[in-house]
Amino acid sequence: MRHPRATTGSGSGLRRLLDLRTAAGQVFVLQVVIVVLLVAAAVTAQVVQASRDATREARHQSVSVAETFANAPGTAAALKSRNPTAILQPRAEAARKKAGVDFIVVLNTKGIRYTHPDPGRIGKKFIGTIGPSLDGRTTVEKVSGNLQPGKRVTVVQAVVPVIGADGSVVGAVSVGLTVMNVTGVSDQQLPIIFGTGAAALVLSTAGTALVSRRLRRQTHGLGPAEMTRMYEHHDAVLHAVREGVLIIDADGRLLLANDEAQRLLNLPKDVERRQVTDLGLDGDTMRLLASGEPVTDVVHPAGDRLLAVNKRPTALHGGPAGSVVTLRDTTELAAVTGRAEVARERLKLLYDAGVRIGTTLDVVRTAQELAEVAVPRFADSAVVDLLDAVARGQEPVRESWGRMRRTAISGDREASPLYPVGELITMVPTTPQMRALASGRAVLEADLTRAEGWREQDPDRARRVLAYGLHSLVTVPLRARGVVLGIVTFWRADDSPAFDEEDLSFAEELAARAAVAIDNARRFTREHAMAVTLQRSLLPRVLPEQDALEVAWRYLPARAGVGGDWFDVIPLPGARVALVVGDVVGHGLHAAATMGRLRTAVRNFSALDLPPDELLWHVDELVAQIDGEESGANGPADGESEGVTGATCLYAIYDPVTGVCTVARAGHLCPAVAYPDGSVTYPDVPASPPLGLGGHPFETLELLLPAGSQLVLFTDGLVERRDRDIDVGLDALRTALAAGTDRTAEETCRAVTDATMPAHPADDIALLVARTRLLAPSRVAEWDVPADPAAVAPVRAECGARLREWGLEEIGFSTELILSELITNAIRYGSPPIRVRLLHDRSLICEVSDGSSTSPHLRRAATTDEGGRGLFLVAQFAHRWGTRYVPDGKIIWTEQPLHDGAVAAAMSATPADVLLDRFDDPPL
Repeated sequence: MRHPRATTGSGSGLRRLLDLRTAAGQVFVLQVVIVVLLVAAAVTAQVVQASRDATREARHQSVSVAETFANAPGTAAALKSRNPTAILQPRAEAARKKAGVDFIVVLNTKGIRYTHPDPGRIGKKFIGTIGPSLDGRTTVEKVSGNLQPGKRVTVVQAVVPVIGADGSVVGAVSVGLTVMNVTGVSDQQLPIIFGTGAAALVLSTAGTALVSRRLRRQTHGLGPAEMTRMYEHHDAVLHAVREGVLIIDADGRLLLANDEAQRLLNLPKDVERRQVTDLGLDGDTMRLLASGEPVTDVVHPAGDRLLAVNKRPTALHGGPAGSVVTLRDTTELAAVTGRAEVARERLKLLYDAGVRIGTTLDVVRTAQELAEVAVPRFADSAVVDLLDAVARGQEPVRESWGRMRRTAISGDREASPLYPVGELITMVPTTPQMRALASGRAVLEADLTRAEGWREQDPDRARRVLAYGLHSLVTVPLRARGVVLGIVTFWRADDSPAFDEEDLSFAEELAARAAVAIDNARRFTREHAMAVTLQRSLLPRVLPEQDALEVAWRYLPARAGVGGDWFDVIPLPGARVALVVGDVVGHGLHAAATMGRLRTAVRNFSALDLPPDELLWHVDELVAQIDGEESGANGPADGESEGVTGATCLYAIYDPVTGVCTVARAGHLCPAVAYPDGSVTYPDVPASPPLGLGGHPFETLELLLPAGSQLVLFTDGLVERRDRDIDVGLDALRTALAAGTDRTAEETCRAVTDATMPAHPADDIALLVARTRLLAPSRVAEWDVPADPAAVAPVRAECGARLREWGLEEIGFSTELILSELITNAIRYGSPPIRVRLLHDRSLICEVSDGSSTSPHLRRAATTDEGGRGLFLVAQFAHRWGTRYVPDGKIIWTEQPLHDGAVAAAMSATPADVLLDRFDDPPL
């Protein structure tokens, strides 16, 4: 067959040789390029070698001249003369011109030049390395510099020490030689190299042209890519396809048979050039191949195969006479199609398993998803047995492999003879499950009626399993991250085919995917349990006893992970109560731990009896400090530090005497207030940024709450969800609060949770409901005290009378003593106005206020001191005492129990003369 390019008309021979689409043209150009590169490489090597020789010669010459001049008679003596330059400069210039170097510089041990071709540089610092020369060694270096203005050259300079008569170095001689002055040999060699290269190029081009012309004729002008493609197509047709190919000439000789044809017809290896009749084929097949008639898709039996035969003559396409026969095994094609369908179903099942298994972070649910996804597409029943520790989120141990808890089962649980869900199973070593755990691979029991080891687990149950129809099983360990979590067993029953070896790899793949999901759920369960335990330990377990508010609360952790929501109820002096609710950003252990730190900080700051805005300011500063310390300790490079910035907090102080509630917030939602008349509002507490941002003031809002009002504090998880706007949640909360005005705090709390809390919250929820109470006016007594010591006795007497009205005669003595000390201190060391207030609550509260901000301190007076025992006595007789600051001064307060046990103990510990001295009233 002639190739189209073989008939191309005549043209320029050189143009055909340079045609890069042909193999001949590519060979020609390649050889020419190689010759050019060789010539270029030779020239480059010669130039580089010449440069190296020039540098080497410059080093030798500069060292020789420098040593000669340094060792010349009179050089060392001239360096020690009064004017070395006058002696050495003429000598150096004469030697330089005679030696043909660029400069000879003589310098002292400090590097100052005595000679130089340019007189203007004499007396200046030498540029170069002279340290080794001062130690007696010769230094040679290559430097760049300006020997003449505007002309920068590369110089090889040698520095040689000048040795004095006593053997010491008295100076140095530096001789420099420009490298370019040494070159010249390479310039003479270049014409020879270029001439030789040109001759070689001409000769090689001529030889290459002859070779390329012959190659062009042999390849018919085809390029390498075209020839390669032809051979690739030939191999693909003959060997890559699963179809037999035979080429038979007109005389009935077999010219070619590919591997597939030899396999289908069981032909021997040496079949080429043999007659079809000599191949040992059966009569029908031999006649079909020897016949010259074309055949189309004829199904022909050949041994145990059914072959689809096609036969076409080759002469119709310009080739020699003969025929091409193709054979296709339709029997094997059907089998392959069936296997492909099974593989496709298995892949789809694995995909569905990846989607359906692990939808939740619940261990039991994930195990059930594994059992359900395998039935009925892979097994008729599936059970999952997990180590008991895994279901609780703990780390499994090898010693507990023998005890498994049935966690999930698919199919009809009531009728199944298998162990029920929840059963703790002790596996015997001969069971397939224990053998699978020991080997770490899947174990197959194709026929349970013949297998014996599995019966030893429970012979009676084994008989019921066989009676139920289960006849084959595959059991696979559930292993993830190198840890065994349990085992899954797949069963087949009734008419389903038994498991075979091909099912093992699929079962292992399915179990491996499920094991990762189960382990993720186990890890989440463990961390969630730890975080919940930590959080519950940090939240208040029992609310403190107080009479100002009736309080109820709810806390619901997030299902996806514990967060940092918290609340607190803190009794304050003066029968007041502080209510706190806050939210830390994030979830997990870090959020829970941070919540505990903030709750502790708020309680500590509340002990200072600070107003809400000042307390939040201190907490804000603390959060900023914590973030700074964590950033400095962990560093931004590790990418793992979690800050506190962004936490929110609402702090409110309720005073049952006045009914006023002072509220401040840092990035938190406003509280809700349900009034006794049924109205519900969200007071507009001045907004401030979350904690940790700093630089922003906090403001307060005072609310007057009648008795029976309900103050509701909550976190955003109560009203905000992903599927609804926060306004919808606030409206739902408003509706729940307005539904009942006379409910207790617990009833209100229950109503709110029923109406607003989701079953599975995505965020933590903290709810605090406080129903207000007012201290009866009859339980409050107040007096204005003049700044006169004589006023102490009348006020003390009136206080005693009020205590008798309240039925508190038992603590009258201690109360009068406390008031005497506090009023006397206020008169002596404070400033007007001075007021006294008694509150009859769960304890008796005494408050003495004055206009001074100076706080007294408890100290122990010496025996010779006339005073200083007042606060000591107050501390002895009071259960608690302290100082709090108000805008117009301070208040010193005490709390006393309403019984006399503490009073008797204090009196027994205090000398009687001291007590009597405290009651010495000044003369009127």
